Amino acid sequence: MSAPVPLARRAAAEAVGTAALVAVVVGSGIQASELTRDVGVQLLANSLATVFGLGVLIALLGPVSGAHFNPAVTLAAWFTGRRTADGPSPREVAAYVPAQITGAIGGAVLADAVFARPLVQWSTHDRSAGHLWLGEVVATAGLVWLVFGLARAGRAHLAPVAVASYIGAAYWFTSSTSFANPAVTIGRAFTDTFAGIAPASVAPFLAAQLAGAVAGLALVAVTFGRPTPVSGDEVAVPHGEQQFAAPARPEESAVSS
Repeated sequence: MSAPVPLARRAAAEAVGTAALVAVVVGSGIQASELTRDVGVQLLANSLATVFGLGVLIALLGPVSGAHFNPAVTLAAWFTGRRTADGPSPREVAAYVPAQITGAIGGAVLADAVFARPLVQWSTHDRSAGHLWLGEVVATAGLVWLVFGLARAGRAHLAPVAVASYIGAAYWFTSSTSFANPAVTIGRAFTDTFAGIAPASVAPFLAAQLAGAVAGLALVAVTFGRPTPVSGDEVAVPHGEQQFAAPARPEESAVSS
């Protein structure tokens, strides 16, 4: 059994992974808007880049930190594992969430720099509407349902493909284009580009995402029931040694865009 991955390294992986994810989302949006004026083609390019980038990041960093890249996933993992010590501890949550938010902001700044845009320019893309908030509830609920459902079903090893595919689909079947991630939402407020969101629109999106996470956990409980104990050879390495393919460790799952 390998040695536990230090918390500092796991938090760093969450920061770098979230930064890379936001850089992919924002950068591909900028590139698409520069190459075509067709909004549908822009969204297609943006969603495809996000699918490929997210899948690679989950596969790469899952064994290090669990590849959450998403405070909603981290908080849901803490909530579901708080009584059994299967989820992240409050100390780990306190390390992961700021790392994710900081990384998301850094990723947006990096994408702007790559395309010679102002490093920080508040987005003017207003996204304040009830149907968009509902879209975020649906997108986040589906993401949490998928991540924790895969873990309950012993299929967490499919997460790089499954989670990336879901986010790609949710780009198109939700009115909000599926942010489904509080950290990414905050990061995207720092760029006035195709993928941006106006600062005034951020708080309602965050509230909708947290509501969606609760709904997602409810769906997990309804469809999969309570976690069942598994034998020693089915359990992942002890807490702190993150291994993405852990069937019984929902916190070692992935996230979204």
